Amino acid sequence: MAITQAMCNSFKQELLEGVHNFKNSGGDTFKLALFTSSASLDSTTTAYSTSNEVGNSGTYSAGGGTLTRVDPSLKSTSTATTDFSDISFTSATITARGALIYNSSDSNKAVCVLDFGSDKSSSSGTFQVVFPTNDASNAIIRIA
Repeated sequence: MAITQAMCNSFKQELLEGVHNFKNSGGDTFKLALFTSSASLDSTTTAYSTSNEVGNSGTYSAGGGTLTRVDPSLKSTSTATTDFSDISFTSATITARGALIYNSSDSNKAVCVLDFGSDKSSSSGTFQVVFPTNDASNAIIRIA
C-alpha cells in the first residue's frame, strides 16, 4: 500500500465537464480526509472511501473536515490557482500518512491526494494540515 501525491486523473476530466465549482460563494463543499500508511491513494483514486481512514478522535470524524475555499484566481499570465485555508482537528490523537481532498457536494469525487512524506501524529492535541502559499508555483491546485 502507498500514498502518492497527485492530482486525480478523474478530477482533470471532471474539470472540463464542469463538475467541480470552486467559487467561495455558492460553490461546492470540499473536504479533507486523513489516511493511515496502509491506504492506497494515488492519481487513479476517483472518490473518497473510508478504507484505511484514520479513526475518529477529538474533532476528527469519518469523512474528515470541511475546507474553507479561497476563490480561484489568475496568479500569473498563465497559471490559475485555488486554495484552502489551513485545517485543524483539535483534542485529537491521530497518526496519518496522507490525505484526500474530495468534493462532498458531488458523490465524494476525488480532487487530489496529499502525501505527508512520513507519518505525522498528534497526541491529545491539534493535528493541522497547512497548505502551501497560494501562488503560481506552490498553490495546492494550479493549472498552468
